[in-house]
Amino acid sequence: MILSPLEPIESIKPTEPTASSARDGSVTQRIQTHLRGLQIGWEESTHAPTMTSADSARERGDALAIGGKSLLLRCDDTFALFVVSAALQLDSTRLRAALKARRTRFASPEELLAHTGLVPGSVPPFGHPILPFTLYVDDSIFANAHIAFNAGSLNYSMRLTLADYLRAAQPVQLSFSK
Repeated sequence: MILSPLEPIESIKPTEPTASSARDGSVTQRIQTHLRGLQIGWEESTHAPTMTSADSARERGDALAIGGKSLLLRCDDTFALFVVSAALQLDSTRLRAALKARRTRFASPEELLAHTGLVPGSVPPFGHPILPFTLYVDDSIFANAHIAFNAGSLNYSMRLTLADYLRAAQPVQLSFSK
């Protein structure tokens, strides 16, 4: 379903709540409100819960490479959000070099829940003002005309044009995939 930025809120399907997090819906609503405020439309789909990028792409009917895989990492003493094409992996050596960081590690599921209210697989590719992190996007995201992602829920996805996503997310571009 493609939404115009001027469609009434009632036309948007609410996110199905999951047992995993009471904040899932609020993250989804913050994304939708942010996009509407920028007059950005999107496609959305509700699907079976998906834990992996491959499962999400299959449920959406998209190529894996269109998916934006969001990863919360601790870099030295700070958490930041990193987005890479779902078809690729994060290269921690390249990332440490690009950030001049001594250490990086993935957030544990407990840290992810504490900092976002979300579970693995549901984190959308947005930092401020949606999630309280600096957002870094890998060069691999620029290879496609669209980006698709789970948006605060394991069973709700959004798809945006790359140009609209970049305008809404305002990420820092780095090269950190392999």
